[in-house]
Formats: sequence, C-alpha cells, structure tokens
Amino acid sequence: MTKIAVMGCGWLGLPLAKALLSKQFSVKGSTTSEEKVLQMKKLGIEPALLVLSETDIKGNIHEFLANVNILIINIPPRLRSGNGENYVKKMQLVYRALLISSVEKIVFVSSTSVYGDIHGEVDEDTPPNPSTESGKQLTEAEKIFKDVKNFETTIIRFGGLIGPDRHPVTMLSGRKNLKNGHYPINLIHLNDCIKIIEEVILNDWWNETLNGVFPYHPSKSEYYNTEAKKRSIQPIDYEQSNAKKGKTVRSKNLISVKGFRFTTTL
Repeated sequence: MTKIAVMGCGWLGLPLAKALLSKQFSVKGSTTSEEKVLQMKKLGIEPALLVLSETDIKGNIHEFLANVNILIINIPPRLRSGNGENYVKKMQLVYRALLISSVEKIVFVSSTSVYGDIHGEVDEDTPPNPSTESGKQLTEAEKIFKDVKNFETTIIRFGGLIGPDRHPVTMLSGRKNLKNGHYPINLIHLNDCIKIIEEVILNDWWNETLNGVFPYHPSKSEYYNTEAKKRSIQPIDYEQSNAKKGKTVRSKNLISVKGFRFTTTL
C-alpha cells in the first residue's frame, strides 16, 4: 500500500490527510501541537510531533519519513509577523532528511506570490519574480526540491485560500480607503486544493508545476463587496484608481493540459 506523509496538518493539511485516508491510502501526518496528536490518532492518521527551526528539527523526522513513498510538504513561511525566519534553511533541513529516506515523490505546496507584482496574465510558463520576502523564500524553497534528480517533485502554487471558516472578506469588512480594488482576485477553495493534490497522486502528475487558482477573476472591489452583502456585514471602501490592473493567474497546465475541472465556486 502506498504510504503518504502530510508534513503540516493545519487548515489544509488535516482535511487533506482525512481525504487521502478515504481513498484507502495509509497516511502519516505531522503537527506542532500536542493536542492535535490525539485528534489525528482518532481519525486514523499516524501522527508525529515535529517542530522545524532554522537549525534543527525537533521530533523524530526519520521515523516520520520511514516507509513513506510520497511526501506532501505543506508548511508555509511565517513572515508576516516580522519574525524574519529563514524558511529556506528549514526546507534545507527537510531535504537532508529526505536524502536518507524511502520517499520517492514530493508535492510541494507553494503560492502564487512567487509571481510578484507582475501586471497582466501569468501562467506556469511565467518566470517567478517575487516582490515579498515570503514569495522570495518560497521561490528558493521550490528550487531545493525541484532541481534534484533524487525525487519526482510537483510544485503546486495556490492562490488565496478560502473555505468554510476562512474568507478574506471577514477581515476587510468596514475598512476604508483600501488600494488596488480594481485588481482581479486569484482565489481557490479548500475543496479544490484537496482535489488537485489527490489528482496529482492518483494520476501520477509528477515533475510538474501547477497553478491552483479558480478561473474567476472579478475585481477585488466587486467580489468582496458582493460577499460582504451576502453576509450582511459592512462593505469595503476602495480608493478609485486608473493605475495598472494587477495580475490574473491562469491555471493553464491544470485546466488546458491536465483537463482538471474545479468543483467549488468562490
């Protein structure tokens, strides 16, 4: 039986692990929370308590990777709080552990932030040009796993994540004079994130780069104010602008090449 390890069982990783179990895979999962270990056991996920830092990995990473065929790396950079962590060093530690493991295939969960502040349409053939520290470190981390022949690695660059308990409009409600309201949205629902990763594994879509963004791109102002109205919360006020129109991320490889169909509307 194929054994899959999900490194990072958080908002995306835990429901992903549950979905893979339902597909009859044997699934391991890592968490930084002792409380979540028991929850994972009850679900049938083989848990591991792992904490990554720039200098070491606390927990038994080698036991976690033992007998694993496919590793899903789902650990985002934590840079917004200004803590200045070196995400690349963390991923280098993971890579070194992988070199002496049974892992053959990797799914690396990345972000469309690697495209930076490009204006116009971008797809998987567009070279990364990150403008944020998070985007820069993700770009470097992608290379760690993609540029080696030891593994078959597929990179998935997700847009903004939304789901049952997560939507940007709840944080934007009532805010004033926000910029770039004319920019298009580039979002994806949790359900489609899980479906894409499942399809990669089930169809052997290895050594690929895939954008995971729902093909619906109204302006931020239009979309978020429509969502605010649906929820009966305060609208969002955006500044008027005639500037450049931002970027639209196309999932060209996923839709046109692989024939993937998104199932959950935004």
